[in-house]
Amino acid sequence: MTDEDDDGDSAGPPGAVHYMTPKGHACLQDERRQLLRVERPKVVEVVSWAAGNGDRSENGDYIYGKKRLREIDRRIRYLTKRLESAQVVDPARQTRRDQVFFGATVTFETESGEERTITLVGEDEADAGRGLVNWGSPIARALLKAAEGDSVAIRTPSGKETVTVIAIAYEVGEG
Repeated sequence: MTDEDDDGDSAGPPGAVHYMTPKGHACLQDERRQLLRVERPKVVEVVSWAAGNGDRSENGDYIYGKKRLREIDRRIRYLTKRLESAQVVDPARQTRRDQVFFGATVTFETESGEERTITLVGEDEADAGRGLVNWGSPIARALLKAAEGDSVAIRTPSGKETVTVIAIAYEVGEG
């Protein structure tokens, strides 16, 4: 392994399983495919052209292209590792729909009466702005195995808060 390979973009410890929804898995596959088939070939073409222009030490196209190529290759390695260790869990196939598990869309009420809805997804799919929460986050871990009507304590930056589960749903398809 070279220093370049050890870039901190670890896909996790060896043998670790990463849960993903089918939709999240497809997104990572699409990103990897786009990098391999479209972006990388374009950058290789620019670097080859720039290398043919002579002095590489002051050749901005060459220097930037090589840097971008390293970034693309690093991301491809990361995505490949994540996809290899992914365990795809289809929420639509969940049999215990009365409790919160990976892939559940949970609506709950806060102590202040505010209603919130989140979906528990893999860490690569998490997007708090869209209500997609990493299933290993404190809020998701607190909600795991809860049923409708249950009250659970959630750690928040301002302290503990009790929320009440109003509804639990699982996607009917890949969405």
